[in-house]
Amino acid sequence: MVNSMAVKHANDVRLVVFACEAGMGSSLIGANQLKKKLSALGRDIRVIHSPVNQIPADADIVVAHESLAERARKVAPAQAVVLKFKNFMNNEASDRLLKSLQAGEDITSEASAKP
Repeated sequence: MVNSMAVKHANDVRLVVFACEAGMGSSLIGANQLKKKLSALGRDIRVIHSPVNQIPADADIVVAHESLAERARKVAPAQAVVLKFKNFMNNEASDRLLKSLQAGEDITSEASAKP
């Protein structure tokens, strides 16, 4: 059973996966934007894009559009935190992730559901 309330501490995040339907396009753009922002923070975290059905077993954080979030939770490893967003152009999940990483906070799947 997948842990719907996975928690990952900021210092334990090594791999962030942007999941999408086919593994190209929007997830590639989102992954590249996040890479740039993490680099500016001085964080050495690997960011990749992947089809939702091929999320790697070592993923710590999975960022997925809300329409793919449930599929991502089923495929992602139990310890991975799945963050969902509504709009690719204003990706609130990535923004929350960056803030939590910068502050050294815990990251939870539930955080992306808050208004």
